[in-house]
Amino acid sequence: MSKILTSLLLIGFALTLSTKGAEAAPDPENVLVMEVKTGEIVIELLPDVAPKHVARIKELTREGFYDGIVFHRVIDGFMAQTGDPTGTGRGGSGQNLDAEFSREPFLRGTMGMARSQSPNSADSQFFFTFDAATHLDGQYTVWGRVIAGMEHVDSIKKAPPGSRSGTVEDPDKIVRMRVKADIKE
Repeated sequence: MSKILTSLLLIGFALTLSTKGAEAAPDPENVLVMEVKTGEIVIELLPDVAPKHVARIKELTREGFYDGIVFHRVIDGFMAQTGDPTGTGRGGSGQNLDAEFSREPFLRGTMGMARSQSPNSADSQFFFTFDAATHLDGQYTVWGRVIAGMEHVDSIKKAPPGSRSGTVEDPDKIVRMRVKADIKE
């Protein structure tokens, strides 16, 4: 092999190594910053996966809808659910969304929309998964993923062990949630 070809191959290899893992930062318009009592949780929105759900979550966030809402259902090792202004698990914003099921898996830190038995009943309630939850794949709309602050998700107060309902007494809450593009630093 010629010295020139060898040099070009080495330069190409070096460039590959230097850019490996260097992903572009997500668009601030598609990032939520959720403040909880222990710190900030940063959520990357997935408009290519669930455009209607992402648009609605951003709309509600910008209205301040989620500020002060409790995590009413939290099951250790599974998920933390919020988004109900009544704190009972039966309330919402009053606007149902058609399902946007995808092949996006429910991994640790995945954001999904809560719903009733009807696939098209998602409203404002959503959940974080603490661990992989493959039984939800293709059954619930995935609209985002935690990209920073998962330790704050893990610290959300959980229901007592063995609780089937996941109901939390004196639950933690969302202090404030904002679209990153709207945050003036």
